[in-house]
Amino acid sequence: MTRIAILSDIHANLFALDAVYQDLQQQQPDEILIGGDLVGRGPQGDAVVQFIKEQGWRSVKGNHEDYLLNFHHRRIPTDWLTDPVWSASRWMAAELSSESIDFIENIPFSLRPNLDPMTFLTHGTPRSNQEGIGSWTPAEQLSELTAEFAQGETLVVGHTHRPVLLDYAGITIVNTGSVGLPFNGDWRAQYVILNRTDDNTPQEVEFRQVEYDRDAFLQHYKDSGFLAEGGITSALLYQELLCARPFLVPYLRWAEALGKNVDMLTVEEFLEFYDCNLSMEELFKLFHELVALGK
Repeated sequence: MTRIAILSDIHANLFALDAVYQDLQQQQPDEILIGGDLVGRGPQGDAVVQFIKEQGWRSVKGNHEDYLLNFHHRRIPTDWLTDPVWSASRWMAAELSSESIDFIENIPFSLRPNLDPMTFLTHGTPRSNQEGIGSWTPAEQLSELTAEFAQGETLVVGHTHRPVLLDYAGITIVNTGSVGLPFNGDWRAQYVILNRTDDNTPQEVEFRQVEYDRDAFLQHYKDSGFLAEGGITSALLYQELLCARPFLVPYLRWAEALGKNVDMLTVEEFLEFYDCNLSMEELFKLFHELVALGK
């Protein structure tokens, strides 16, 4: 049996990564890969990149690698360099060392494990690291995304922060969930181990959940200056850690739908309104209802 561990969406959370590393010492997989988004949405990007570099683990590039590279190289609108809305992004880009920048610039879009050529790893989908696959993905989209795959192959992705296992036309689709910032209501660090016994049979997929010192990570938000200096984004990411549910994107969609200013006052208003247990579909429906009512 070949056992391959895949970790995705660490999001600059060294506390969670270290706990997964300790679990991996017990599991002893044959190969360890990273599904992207090592950085972004957290204050320990440089430490996470250096840890993965030291381990020699191969990774694919997530959208947050591209995002922070754009901030680092100032490939962004000029006003983003000073607008308080983007203060967290500037903080996270500045926190990365030149060695980490060099490392993430050379991360590929996709790869196949050395020990299992029947598995294909990418961050979002085979066509974009900004597109996700989840239980909600319609069959026609899955058909497009797997058109180049053969029966018996496995497509492994991350990006949505929600673990998923799908079987589409004989192709196994695995979403690993998130190590550092899960959105499925379970705050523990999450990753997968793929077990293949025969090239002609589907893989067995083991979803793992590992407790870590979340309180210490939340304290690091404060001690590092990220919470105070990151403004709106950091405040909402802090809530995501507490609840293991999305806050940042729902807030931005809420503010856009209702024509609200993006500032700390409306963040407080949003937090009073927001039910994080609503699905994104339910939430957007509610937004449309509020717009129709003029609220």
